Amino acid sequence: MHNVRIFIPSFRSEDNPIEKGYTVFKIDVLMNGRQHTVKKRYSEFQNLHKILKKSMTPPEIPSKHVRNWIPKVLEQRRHGLELYLQAIIMENEVLPKIFLDFLNIRHFPSLTKTESCGSFETESEEASKLTHQPAMLYHRDPYMLPSTHDTLSNVVIEGVIHGIFYPDLQPR
Repeated sequence: MHNVRIFIPSFRSEDNPIEKGYTVFKIDVLMNGRQHTVKKRYSEFQNLHKILKKSMTPPEIPSKHVRNWIPKVLEQRRHGLELYLQAIIMENEVLPKIFLDFLNIRHFPSLTKTESCGSFETESEEASKLTHQPAMLYHRDPYMLPSTHDTLSNVVIEGVIHGIFYPDLQPR
């Protein structure tokens, strides 16, 4: 399953002096915890459907010929388009680029879930080892209050304070 969720929560009619009015569907796209909105006309859904038919068998798209001035009919179309987009996500292992472009999704990984995680059995023990080196080793708990004869803690604290408040001042 993909990390993309799609909802069409609403639609609205647009009036245009050049052409007759049309309906715009608001598409909410939720991916990796981020949400953005795309607005599309039914004709854009049709174009997407035509292109998808060349490379796959997409789900059925709601009918073009409806009475688009009746709110109940438009609500049915909204619901049908939402199901259409959700079915494309559910039925495809790898989402087509044209579909991602339609939703204005960029940088979406094309690897399947099993390929992107890697296999734990095939990794060697050497490859799974950490590669970082410790920067400082404490012989006692560093969060305890320093004793009066401990100068290391004072040097560290003074260095941090010096770096924050006097970054341009040369050290002693």
